[in-house]
Amino acid sequence: MKTLFLWDIDGTLILSGGAGVRAMKKALYNVFQVNGLIDDIDFSGRTDPWIIRQIFSRFDVPATPPNFARYFEAYLEALPAEMKNPEARVLPGVRTILQEAAERGEVAQGLLTGNLRRGAELKLGHHGLWHYFPFGAYADDSEVRNELGPHALRRARERHGVEFSPDRVWVIGDTPRDVACAHAFGANCMAVATGGFSSSDLAAHSPAAVLPDLSDPSAFWAAVDR
Repeated sequence: MKTLFLWDIDGTLILSGGAGVRAMKKALYNVFQVNGLIDDIDFSGRTDPWIIRQIFSRFDVPATPPNFARYFEAYLEALPAEMKNPEARVLPGVRTILQEAAERGEVAQGLLTGNLRRGAELKLGHHGLWHYFPFGAYADDSEVRNELGPHALRRARERHGVEFSPDRVWVIGDTPRDVACAHAFGANCMAVATGGFSSSDLAAHSPAAVLPDLSDPSAFWAAVDR
């Protein structure tokens, strides 16, 4: 085993059809009785605690540990119902690549995501993808996205008993912040233009590879096996 894939979720593996934003709105009302606009907050490549901190600041909610805990619970309670919308889907090529990677004996797969771990499980479990990811780094580990890489590497090592060389680690994501996160711990980034950023937007941040999408698994493997 020599190659490690660390996958982002939203905009890379799946689109949730706005489920996360709607669940956060419901949580805001259910816990704090606040009915306010949060759609204009920049969610892309951020962690859930970072986003919630911005929401608290906007509506003058004290950013205390108990308030975070109450909000997290309400958000996770609301999320499953919001995932049941017609716009929630797995992006093209993802199922094929995940299965092909699982069948390659030299490849390990985990997550590197700004989602809380339970949120990641709810989103991916809804689409039958959770079983591909036995470990990962999540927003539970740090509010700062660029601090997540070492957590993922440690769990990969604990799971597989392998010290993955940074040049064989690939962070796969759809935002400039995924690229920055990969660079922060010396990994490669495969940037995929299936979120809110174009291929040229992503290329400006110097990822190791850029793809318009994952619909052509052969292009994905050509980039990884270079």
